[in-house]
Amino acid sequence: MSSDAVTLVRQEWEEGNRLLEAARDDGPRYRRLVDEVEILTGELRRRVGQTYTLAELAAVYRDGDRWARAALEEQASPGWAPNLALVLAASFYAYQRGAVDYAP
Repeated sequence: MSSDAVTLVRQEWEEGNRLLEAARDDGPRYRRLVDEVEILTGELRRRVGQTYTLAELAAVYRDGDRWARAALEEQASPGWAPNLALVLAASFYAYQRGAVDYAP
């Protein structure tokens, strides 16, 4: 994946995190979103492992809707569907910090 493509994907992740943080004032909704992000972060840990680059992480993101939907169907409380894009992006935003080539 090109560095420009990785940059664009990282912007999507940042927007997802921004939307997550914007929900902070709505306690129950925010807690549910954080729980969903934790589910997907756990799934990322399983899929990507501990050692990865931003490009490798971005490649996993391309197919994220499919596996994220399955993980949330299995583990999340009802009502997660409208939040899929937000929690997927916020999960990758959080997980990118562990990339060997991460720079803010």
